[in-house]
Parts: sequence; C-alpha cells; structure tokens
Amino acid sequence: MEDILLITEEKMQNAVESMEKRLLNIRAGRANPAILDGVIVSYYGNPTPLKQLASISIPEARQLMIKPYDKSCLSDIEKGIYEANIGLTPNNNGETIILNIPALTEDTRKEYVKQAKTIGEEGKIALRNIRQDANNDIKKAEYPEDEMKDLSDEVQELIQKYNKIIDEKLKEKENELMSI
Repeated sequence: MEDILLITEEKMQNAVESMEKRLLNIRAGRANPAILDGVIVSYYGNPTPLKQLASISIPEARQLMIKPYDKSCLSDIEKGIYEANIGLTPNNNGETIILNIPALTEDTRKEYVKQAKTIGEEGKIALRNIRQDANNDIKKAEYPEDEMKDLSDEVQELIQKYNKIIDEKLKEKENELMSI
C-alpha cells in the first residue's frame, strides 16, 4: 500500500526535476553555463558533451568563455555550438571561444515567459498522468473501499503539493526573465 505512494511521489519528484532542467535552458539575458548543457561536440569522431572538453567560465555578466583542455578541438567546439542551435555566435580567438549573450528585449522576455509557462504546463500534465497511473494501480490492488479512498486522497495531496512546487518554480523563472 505504501509502495504505491512512494513510487508515485518519486515519479512526481522526477517530473518536477525534469521541468526544472528544461527551465534552465531558457536564458535570462545573463551568462549561465547551463545554456551549454545540450552542446555535443564531435571529438575525434565521438560525440562528447562540451563540459568534458573545456572549462566554462563567466568573465562578465553577459559573456561565457570556453577554454578547451585540448586546443586542437577549438574548431570542433565552435561547430558543436553552431549545431546546437542555441542562438549564440561563438567568437574564436585561437585560445578560447567567447560567447556574448545579447540583452533581452521586452518581446523576447515575454516569449521566454510563454515558453516557461508551456514547460510548466507540460510538467503539470506529467503529474496528472502519474496520478492517473497511481489511481489505476490502487484500483487493481483491490484494497477495501475505505483504504482505496484514503490512498486516492493521499495521491491527490501529493499532486497538490507538486503542482504548488511547479507554480513556485514558474514564478521564480518569470521574475528572473522579467527583471532587467
């Protein structure tokens, strides 16, 4: 009986974590190394995450500096950034790659807020699907009627808790995006 609740809560935590990771990819006009998390570089023919090939630092508020451990892969890193389609143009100076992050316009900020809300709604849909699965599992387990009701109520409390967490994360992201 408790297994269903534990599994359901774990799935809900994973859904929220997944949503948080997706929200990190929406940039707020400030340099954030997480922007480069999805960049894969072809290093000697092997697809390799950028983080494994270079150190990423923030020399200024709106600038990322990528310093490869092996200078021979500079052009591969540059190509990987272009292919990742993150909307940034790499500047290669022979030693490092500099990414300048443009200031966000009001329209761009609003567009990013829309994206964040869409990601949040997808997170809530995932939670509802998890709740549905849990309720189906409770019905299949054929508990006595009062226990089934109690379990369903506990699952409902879980979804309310995690929906609230999603709303808070969305509010944080919206504030971050709209502040200049």
